[in-house]
Amino acid sequence: MNGAGARAEELCAELLREAGLRVLARNWRCRLGEIDLIAEEGRTLVFAEVRYRRDARFGGAAESITHAKRARIVAAAGLYLAGRPQADCRFDVLLLDALERGRIRWIRDAFSA
Repeated sequence: MNGAGARAEELCAELLREAGLRVLARNWRCRLGEIDLIAEEGRTLVFAEVRYRRDARFGGAAESITHAKRARIVAAAGLYLAGRPQADCRFDVLLLDALERGRIRWIRDAFSA
C-alpha cells in the first residue's frame, strides 16, 4: 500500500475510534481478499472499506466500489466470521477525496451480504 492509502486508512481508523468503535484489525487478508478495517460497535462487527481518490477523472471513491469488489469483501467477511458467534455485522464505506479528517464521508451499512 502506498503512503497516501495508509494515511487514508489511519484517518478512518481514528474516526471510527473517536465514534466509539473498537478497531480489531487493519488490512485483514485471506485467500478471498482483504478487508481494510474491522471494528466492533457494541455487538456488531463492522467491516469497513476505505476508498481514497484524489483525482476524480477516472471516477470518484464511491464509483470505485464495484459489484465484484463488494462480493470479495462479503466473502472475506464470511471467512472472518467463521467460528465467531456474532449477533450482527454490517459493511461500511469510508470515502475520501483528500487526506483531511473533515473530508471523510462515512456511509454506514453501505451494502449487505
